[in-house]
Amino acid sequence: MMREFGFDDAVYLLLAARWTVLLTVVSALIGGAIALFVAILRIVPFRPANWLAIGYINLIQGTPILGQLFVFFFGLSIFGLNVDAWTAAVTAFSIYASAFLAEIWRGSLQSVPKTQWETSAALGLKYVQRLRYVIIPQAVRISIPPTVGFLVQLVKNTSLASVIGFVELTRAGQIMNNTTFAPMTVYLTVAAIYFVICFSLSQASVKFERRYHVAR
Repeated sequence: MMREFGFDDAVYLLLAARWTVLLTVVSALIGGAIALFVAILRIVPFRPANWLAIGYINLIQGTPILGQLFVFFFGLSIFGLNVDAWTAAVTAFSIYASAFLAEIWRGSLQSVPKTQWETSAALGLKYVQRLRYVIIPQAVRISIPPTVGFLVQLVKNTSLASVIGFVELTRAGQIMNNTTFAPMTVYLTVAAIYFVICFSLSQASVKFERRYHVAR
């Protein structure tokens, strides 16, 4: 039975948006931890570690996120591992984020002038200490704009989780459309919620950049 799109339906979409935000946050945190490790492997003066990191990044960046979602949701059942939609989505998006953030952060680390490495070495700091106290703090400031840019893309890409049945904002919009048959109203509302999330993230980034005087 068809009915009109109403206030309760808009509230339902807003509540579904929390899963979009939560999926983005969890994937960014887990992916960020992996990315930092991979980015450091990319720059350490040890060729096998560099090759390992490059292979990982190329493998993940060279395959579509949709395929990765299917692998973790359907493929693992081949090995007797049945995962729910949330677990599959978090795993796929975390790995996806780790590859792209690793390249962003690798570039930021290598953007720090070589004189900073040489000066910290002259002070007697070991390699890990140079990274921790001198290089990474400067690289963080450089990496803020591209990192936020990627996170905005990640928010929108989480809509692909709907194909494995995870009810986030886009999937909730599909459900509402099937109930109300009002695609313009439903998807304009969905688009507006995505815009609010992404715009808020961008504005928070601008304030953060101003506070820490991030160079553009």
